[in-house]
Amino acid sequence: MITKFEDLDLSKRYTYADYLTWKFDEMVEIIRGKVFRMAPAPGMSHQSRSGDLYGIIWSYLRDKPCKAFSAPFDVRLPLPPEKQSDDKIDTVVQPDISVICDLAKLDERGCNGAPDWIIEILSMATSKKDLTDKFDLYQHAGVREYWIVHPIEATVIPYRLNEKNEYQPLRPNPFVMGEKVPVGIFEGFSVDLDEVFA
Repeated sequence: MITKFEDLDLSKRYTYADYLTWKFDEMVEIIRGKVFRMAPAPGMSHQSRSGDLYGIIWSYLRDKPCKAFSAPFDVRLPLPPEKQSDDKIDTVVQPDISVICDLAKLDERGCNGAPDWIIEILSMATSKKDLTDKFDLYQHAGVREYWIVHPIEATVIPYRLNEKNEYQPLRPNPFVMGEKVPVGIFEGFSVDLDEVFA
């Protein structure tokens, strides 16, 4: 049993079964078997944006057959169904916000499979991982919509999977205050950025 992050061998590949045995307080993610230390507690602007977005989404989903979750919430990403066992899953992440419409993917430990929509809010410590590693991971896993939120610049870049299962930005420039961002997975729903960044 590993009780300190420092005791992990970072050159080794780990699985979700390993993750379940770790007894340290530090939050980590595993991406394709590699352990990533999560940033220290997010700052005020990160948490404000996260709370505002979660509240808007939660209110919209109240009478819909989808659920929204905010971090910390484990998302195990995916392997073919025949390999979905704890000792084979090599990716577990904690997106800032996850929306899941296939409720069969939910269990007491989180989400087992790709959410329909993930939002990551950038911070100094996580921006490289969110813009590269997680972008590739979510695209490969089939997350239908991925939003990257920059809390300081007050911008949102929404990506959607195209027919080739590749992410395409909704438009060339980020969305900014004064605009509404349409949500691709819910027809007629958009997020007013004045409510998020005010």
